[in-house]
Amino acid sequence: MRHKKDYRWTDRVLYYCVKKVNDVVSVLARPSPLLVGQTNRSQIVFHSNMELSVSSHRLCNSSCSSSSSLLFNSRIIKVPLVSLSNHHQHKLLLFNRLHHKLNTTTAASMETQSAIPHASHNGSSITGRIGEVKRVTKETNVHVKINLDGTGVAENNTGIPFLDHMLDQLASHGLFEVHVKATGDIHIDDHHTNEDVALAIGTALLQALGDRKGINRFGDFSAPLDEALIHVALDLSGRPHLNYDLQIPTQRVGTYDTQLVEHFFQSLANTSGMTLHIRQLAGKNSHHIIEATFKAFARALRQATEYDLRRGGSIPSSKGVLSRS
Repeated sequence: MRHKKDYRWTDRVLYYCVKKVNDVVSVLARPSPLLVGQTNRSQIVFHSNMELSVSSHRLCNSSCSSSSSLLFNSRIIKVPLVSLSNHHQHKLLLFNRLHHKLNTTTAASMETQSAIPHASHNGSSITGRIGEVKRVTKETNVHVKINLDGTGVAENNTGIPFLDHMLDQLASHGLFEVHVKATGDIHIDDHHTNEDVALAIGTALLQALGDRKGINRFGDFSAPLDEALIHVALDLSGRPHLNYDLQIPTQRVGTYDTQLVEHFFQSLANTSGMTLHIRQLAGKNSHHIIEATFKAFARALRQATEYDLRRGGSIPSSKGVLSRS
């Protein structure tokens, strides 16, 4: 053993780790924010030749910068474990195997994620998958912008308050960014504006999805809202179809004609190329039934548009293509 005066402070820390190896093992065996937080993935490595190796960046304070490169390229300091019992040595060997598997799994995960296109249809790697549509007719003027990789931000003004409320549900529960601005002939009724908003949203989804590489494609969710329970299943297949089975007991919610709910989803399915099934499992209150429908739709769409890491960026179809028919 070296003379005490020759010890660096790191040597003293490592010697303490050897003395307290049981505590070290128990801490590392628990999920800890240290493994993914301030000292991101700092490692204590146990080798089969019975040496305790500590990555040098592990000894930094909490302000030290950290990255995945440190996990694989950090300098190693080694201390012989001359004073460990057989029980401790067995623990270290087991942990060494777990550590090796962690490194292997992390490397594979990083490679897989790097192969997945987190980008919009136009190739942007910063802004996310975005679709933007402007639809102008003699009856309406609609502008829609949707980001599938958003955070739930909604900014909607269609002139139809209840529809705005439902579009807020789409953003909030789908974690999309949904911006809709529309003017229309609502002095006649809400039909044209409701329809054209849905057509524009469907077209924006079509743009944002692009070639649909790497996505889950399928989504399925049941959403309760008090006494109401609505089930939505969808397939981003490129083939538009709507199976709609809601029994809404009143003709209006506020000023909104409840017949327009079906027309909204039919229009959206037509332009997005989506197969969409909506079923009412329970419900008596018209507002609850419609709102639960939009919430279930948002969650199912979120599932379908998210990336499948195992797919590695390939198109989720045995035919090798998903296109709007």
